[in-house]
Amino acid sequence: VTMGVLSCMKYLMFIFNVLVFAGGTCLAGVGVWVAVDPAGFQDIVAARAVLSTGAWLLLAVGISLSLLGFLGCCGALRRSRPLLLL
Repeated sequence: VTMGVLSCMKYLMFIFNVLVFAGGTCLAGVGVWVAVDPAGFQDIVAARAVLSTGAWLLLAVGISLSLLGFLGCCGALRRSRPLLLL
């Protein structure tokens, strides 16, 4: 495999992991928003318990995706196989 292909794959993996990180950050932000100010979302969701559970679920998934994307970015830049496999 030529060096150009490996370099291209490195940057493609970095871009993909940046997108995962950004998506996780957005999900965590929406989770915090719903947890702090549930009044705006009570029209959409009738039950308060479902809204609270959904907010915490969004927050947990967002934080885990952000962590996964960050570790993937570090692994892509440093060409670290353990970080990429994580």
